[in-house]
Amino acid sequence: MLNHHRIEDAPSVRPQGFANEGERERLSATALKAYRRLVGQWDLTGQQAAALLGVSLSTWERLKPDAAEKSLTQDQMTRISALVGIYKALHLLFADGMADRWIQLANNGPLFDRRTPVTAMIEGGIPHMLEVRRYLDAVRGGL
Repeated sequence: MLNHHRIEDAPSVRPQGFANEGERERLSATALKAYRRLVGQWDLTGQQAAALLGVSLSTWERLKPDAAEKSLTQDQMTRISALVGIYKALHLLFADGMADRWIQLANNGPLFDRRTPVTAMIEGGIPHMLEVRRYLDAVRGGL
């Protein structure tokens, strides 16, 4: 027999948001650590790393060392979240070094227009990062 529950009875699960300053303070050090590792894995230049994070090169240089006291903005947290999702999707799609090289290879797909994914995401900002993440999730899901 089916157990019928009303939607109102279901526990409330809210997606992670980054509007709350306290949450950003709590998550910033971990997010920066993950981003620094991703930058290394993808072999990004300082300029690329700064542009993807939406900061100047000098700000990125200040964030590179262990910057646990620095609270990231909502925008920066969203960028890192999208990029970590892309990183994870690539590592699920590719079993070899291609997972880390893909981001730097020219791509003929409609999202990229013969640019590298990293260039397309720098130029397109957060909306494009989210599109790339959805695209990789769709490819991984066989859509």
